[in-house]
Amino acid sequence: MPASIPGIEADGWVEGLRQVRSPYHDDRPAGVPIELMVLHNISLPPGRFGSGCIERLFRGDLDATAHPFLELLAGVRVSAHFLIARDGGATQFVACHRRAWHAGVSVFEGRDGCNDYSIGIELEGTDFTAFEPAQYETLARLTRALRAELPLRAVRGHCHVAADRKTDPGPRFDWRRFAALADLPAHWLP
Repeated sequence: MPASIPGIEADGWVEGLRQVRSPYHDDRPAGVPIELMVLHNISLPPGRFGSGCIERLFRGDLDATAHPFLELLAGVRVSAHFLIARDGGATQFVACHRRAWHAGVSVFEGRDGCNDYSIGIELEGTDFTAFEPAQYETLARLTRALRAELPLRAVRGHCHVAADRKTDPGPRFDWRRFAALADLPAHWLP
């Protein structure tokens, strides 16, 4: 079921969203505004939805022995601010004013280190699977809430800020549909 998203609290947590606190975050640089949303896709193991592995990865307690692919993630320290599940349910892992570790080596408009000035949103999915209507609805509501509270000015995919190594959210992500639902101006999009 798509999440109802009223607004961001003073502590950086979105009111009414499920919270699972990740240990993988730190301070943003002082005085740097949050100007960018970075969209990702993730499924663990690849192509499997609803396994709980994404949450365990972001919490730091993923059992890397549970599946051969997960062995590649042993010791990885990564997070995102939000995860939107296939049913549209949203979970927040990192407060908005904190720096989540989602974009890695990245560049936007000539500026390195997108984690410093971005919000990372993971969509449960793959490059090869269409996203669910409920995910677009929740993403649009979350985007409107974030825009109301933060000085955001653009949305990009991980593929746009780390093009040499990333492909997500992938060719199945419908940018036009998302923009229409979120009421985003064209200059916000890639």
